[in-house]
Amino acid sequence: MMLFWIILAGVGSALLLAIAAFQGPSASKALKRRMELVKERHGDVIAGNAQAQIRKLMAQRNSRIEGYASTLIPKPALLRRRLEMTGKEISLAKYATICLGVIVVVAGLLTFRGAPFLLSAMFGLFVGIGVPYFVVGRMIKRRVNKFNTNFPDAIELMVRGLRSGLPITETLGIVAGEVSGPVGVEFRAVSDKMKIGRTMEAALQETADRLGTPEFQFFVITLAIQRETGGNLAETLSNLADVLRKRAQMKLKIRAMSSESKASAYIVGSLPFIVFGLVWFINPGYMDGFFTDQRLMVAGLGGLVWMSIGVLIMAKMVNFEI
Repeated sequence: MMLFWIILAGVGSALLLAIAAFQGPSASKALKRRMELVKERHGDVIAGNAQAQIRKLMAQRNSRIEGYASTLIPKPALLRRRLEMTGKEISLAKYATICLGVIVVVAGLLTFRGAPFLLSAMFGLFVGIGVPYFVVGRMIKRRVNKFNTNFPDAIELMVRGLRSGLPITETLGIVAGEVSGPVGVEFRAVSDKMKIGRTMEAALQETADRLGTPEFQFFVITLAIQRETGGNLAETLSNLADVLRKRAQMKLKIRAMSSESKASAYIVGSLPFIVFGLVWFINPGYMDGFFTDQRLMVAGLGGLVWMSIGVLIMAKMVNFEI
């Protein structure tokens, strides 16, 4: 019973650590930081200089940790771009800390349970690297879906502005101020870049590269073609909004038609692990051989490999590109 509570406490600590890392910056901390900046600007000069020095030292320490993380993590630029796509303030150092914490917790629990150290380390690496990567992927997918849902409405807002006589740059600012969510954030970033001298095409292309969604890339290409060839931009954007809505409807139809196959894939893929965990929880001695007997360890690794191949094939079968 005591062992069960220790395992539960370790898993809970790992989950709390992951939630704290991925929930983004705190509003109270941001307010406190702004108040400190105002105090430095208008308050006591000595105290302000001291606060500035402390913050400079903290920034140097964070940059040093960021440098270590960039050295240890393969392809840090690709991972940094992936973290930016989440819309959260997640640095490489924070991501590496989360991965390391999960690895240590999982490997420690398995070692305490009696598993060999090498097997515990390998399984800890698998969970510590795979789970944060999966969580980041889910965050990116959720943000992109939310962006694609509101993007046609933002284009319609631009169309109404263009038909009323406003230039395209002004309509981008209107969308940034009126539309909430990821659409407003991304258009606000485009508007800010244009204010400091970037061209509209360059600012939009940078946003398209960061988002990685075809819908926004269609929008950028439409604006580039219209700028070269001319024509009625309002009508062109109105047609684009209609195409994007029909594309979203087609995705929903395909999702509904493939939901049964996806449910079957989830059940088939998760059932062996659920049964293994339940039997291990009810009768630990019956499953201890998979962590001590080399023959069972090889058989278990072989089963995991074949199960992974089957799950990958089923995932590809129910994944449709539109």
